[in-house]
Amino acid sequence: MTSEAHEPMDVREKGRAADGSPITLDRRLFMQFLAFGDCPDTAPLIRALQNAQIDAALYEDINDARGVGLLLMSENPDYFVSAARCFLNQPPFSTLTPKPEYTMLGRTYSQGYETDLEEALITRPRSRATDPEFRWVIFYPLRRAGSFEQLSGDEQRLALMEHGGIGRAYGKAGLGHDIRLACFGLDKNDNDFVIGLLGPNLHPLSAIVQRMRKTKQTSAHMEKMGPFFVGKVAWQGK
Repeated sequence: MTSEAHEPMDVREKGRAADGSPITLDRRLFMQFLAFGDCPDTAPLIRALQNAQIDAALYEDINDARGVGLLLMSENPDYFVSAARCFLNQPPFSTLTPKPEYTMLGRTYSQGYETDLEEALITRPRSRATDPEFRWVIFYPLRRAGSFEQLSGDEQRLALMEHGGIGRAYGKAGLGHDIRLACFGLDKNDNDFVIGLLGPNLHPLSAIVQRMRKTKQTSAHMEKMGPFFVGKVAWQGK
């Protein structure tokens, strides 16, 4: 038996302070995306969300004139099977037709180098989802191929740096930002991550996906991406 078996498991999120010392935080934001059809008018949905003061964002589906998407957020996963469940099982949402193929659930996670874990895990993803400037969104799940896990640590870091560099360049230019969620064991289709791309215009978000296709991670080590939900903000909570 290895020594690791005797060590206490540490599932806290980890980062590094400015002086390089390790920091931890046992908090993360759970986010769930749901899609519905048969919604000819979003006004009743918006009123219900406002009255309930739901921490969420509502989108109109560009590919379905009667489709909508709903992003729910909470640090406590109990919320999704209690208050959110009760809310969704009442009109007007209970009158809609669920599209379970678009259901996505994930959690924010650290990569080990963040200097402010609360900002990275809680504040930033929530603020991006509710930023009125980010009118367009693309949400999709993805699953890496097993070949990625066979790479050395250095090879994995290089692939992730290439991927991350593209995202940072688009973000710095104000063209698009992302929300990255881990969904290991949380996704019925065994996906690894949920990605949300958000920005003031749709074309740059499509361009991000196109540019990512050329990276080593996507071109050589991606097993599946999608389905893709593409929508425009109808309402955002604060």
